[in-house]
Amino acid sequence: MILVTGGAGFIGANFVLDWLQIHSEPIINLDKLTYAGNLHNLASVMNGAGHHFVQGDIGDSSLVKELLAKHRPRAIVNFAAESHVDRSIHGPEDFIQTNVVGTFHLLAATREYWESLTGTEKTAFRFLHVSTDEVYGSLNANDPPFTETTPYAPNSPYSASKAASDHLVRAWHHTYGLPVLTTNCSNNYGPWQFPEKLIPLMILNALKGEPLPIYGDGLNVRDWLYVGDHCSAIRTVLENGTPGEVYNIGGWNEKTNLEVVHTLCTILDQACPSSAPHANLIQHIRDRAGHDRRYAIDARKIERELGWRPQESFETGIRKTVDWYLNNQDWINNILSGDYRQWVSRHYGSAA
Repeated sequence: MILVTGGAGFIGANFVLDWLQIHSEPIINLDKLTYAGNLHNLASVMNGAGHHFVQGDIGDSSLVKELLAKHRPRAIVNFAAESHVDRSIHGPEDFIQTNVVGTFHLLAATREYWESLTGTEKTAFRFLHVSTDEVYGSLNANDPPFTETTPYAPNSPYSASKAASDHLVRAWHHTYGLPVLTTNCSNNYGPWQFPEKLIPLMILNALKGEPLPIYGDGLNVRDWLYVGDHCSAIRTVLENGTPGEVYNIGGWNEKTNLEVVHTLCTILDQACPSSAPHANLIQHIRDRAGHDRRYAIDARKIERELGWRPQESFETGIRKTVDWYLNNQDWINNILSGDYRQWVSRHYGSAA
């Protein structure tokens, strides 16, 4: 079996659901269940024989050691992270504790477990660390995309904490020989995404006729990756990646935030016509502190070495995403608590 950490969050839950559809191999799913971890994401598999959920923290060394000794996984896939830039700006300590200290404790427990293995169990074991393109910093308009050798230059507390975790993973490989794999992905979107992120926030606000807040001029560029493609890339790296290597995962879809929101408005105008175009709800607000201008991923290495390439274009993936949110109102209603509404008001309520 494999151990997945952070498997109740957006990307982790999608990975768990996809894995259990494709594989008979069971999963131990360890998640702390912070605000973005949601067991509703896993409702379809919670009672299945192949899914064993454990609520807990990757920083709890005793718990992690107990799970490793009991279940003897052949691999660990580490999604567990605090991951929202805005939250990291206003409260960085949680990001340091989970992304840096938590990753350290997880690596230490994993190393002890791995060193106890023998034979093919030891040689086949893998620790896959899921990271982000934000560790590379910001690109100018004409700069080439990030490659696996781009120097790290994180600009937010979130990206700095992920960069630190990446360095720890690298060090555990080069110092102790732990067979690690690291993936750095571009912006994900798709089903089950917590609605603090751009795409679900815009969809839900538009459906309620509320303002669509866009930071600054809206011309910040991101490379958009459909979450199902990301999950398939992680499976590919887990099975065929070379220990110690880094693989960038991107969607080959560079879009400005304004382009993304206008695309969503057009789709919603067709699916849910209102008295006025949804684009009329767009409102530019004061820019985020230290807002990176552009991210772009060069994903040729994973295609060249492992044969992976995304299957969804932005056009197909974004329509699937809108359809999912339109068809899952119960999930949305469970998410939209008073605390969430207050958070949105506090972070997106200031006009530019």
